[in-house]
Amino acid sequence: MKIEKYATPRELGQAAGKLGAEWIRDAIVKKGEANIILATGQSQFETIETLVQDKRIDWSKVRMFHLDEYIGMPITHKASFRKYLTERFIDKVGGVKEAVLINGENDPEEERKRLEEKIGRHPIDVAFVGIGENGHLAFNDPPADFDVEDAYLIVNLDLQCRQQQLGEGWFNNVEEVPLQAISMSIKQIMKSDRIICAAPDRRKAQAIKDCLTLPVTNMHPSSILQEHPECVCFLDEGSASLL
Repeated sequence: MKIEKYATPRELGQAAGKLGAEWIRDAIVKKGEANIILATGQSQFETIETLVQDKRIDWSKVRMFHLDEYIGMPITHKASFRKYLTERFIDKVGGVKEAVLINGENDPEEERKRLEEKIGRHPIDVAFVGIGENGHLAFNDPPADFDVEDAYLIVNLDLQCRQQQLGEGWFNNVEEVPLQAISMSIKQIMKSDRIICAAPDRRKAQAIKDCLTLPVTNMHPSSILQEHPECVCFLDEGSASLL
């Protein structure tokens, strides 16, 4: 793993988005298309903004996979990750080759199987991920399952994870935060050729220290990124403050 530190979340996001755009263009040159994974949440605002502003990417050759989504979440809700990706990415790039979004309103098991079949046919070139306040990777809260082969999982969200979603302003109280989600699995994320991890903000500092400096363990799920052959983790002054 390579770690880069920047002064602010904006500078972090600009650097992460710039490298991600370079890797996407590289995949298109080599394969004729690029398959990417996009994360959501406050930590990804600047990274995605930088990506969509890159005029050198032919988005008609890019297939986007969605990292995670709440079960039972309507797309009209402000916390919907489908809504987030539609408004912040899909609508702004003017047409991707395909957007494989998770529909949390479908039968969860049927939706999980649909997504698994789809991603199985399209190996991922670039994954954009973050690190949660509890160290989660996607919605794989501790203790995360590092061994399950399924590409997508139905997962239970722990209290710290749900409190993070409340703290970011997506819900009015913690009781509103769904208890379950459909999440890409750890093994599936780690199959990505390249990974961009954007993790800004002081509230992430303890998780960053645990995941990047301690031995790999499923109690700090994002620590598994230490083992990926081509992962760059982007931090700012706040998130790196305990390193």
